Amino acid sequence: MTTNLNKDVIVISPSQKATVEKCDQSLYQRLDRHYNQFVDHKLVSCHEFEQDWTNWEIHPNGDEVIVLLGGKATFVLDLPDGHECTDLEEEGSVIIIPQNIWHTVKTKVKTKLLFITPGEGTQHKSV
Repeated sequence: MTTNLNKDVIVISPSQKATVEKCDQSLYQRLDRHYNQFVDHKLVSCHEFEQDWTNWEIHPNGDEVIVLLGGKATFVLDLPDGHECTDLEEEGSVIIIPQNIWHTVKTKVKTKLLFITPGEGTQHKSV
């Protein structure tokens, strides 16, 4: 099977079965409904953007793995002793966002990232 992560996402179940889902406006409603509120599932997705994120996010049920596919990004982690910034500038560079750490991304150029996200319980708040 082939797919395109520019248009679709892949859901990995607790039994490691991979299912392709169309990335559209009803995606997150379908994920909750068809994948047990996303309990123990992971989401593989690509996103492209060219400005700072307007929100922080946190994943309480596991580490998030992010791969730089193009552009440049600065990840800001909200750690107990203050903010830590990490730059990804080389294609193929990876950052692992630890479980339960609020994070956001800053960029001024067109940037493309691959995400492997433990989606259950993900929360967002404004920057």
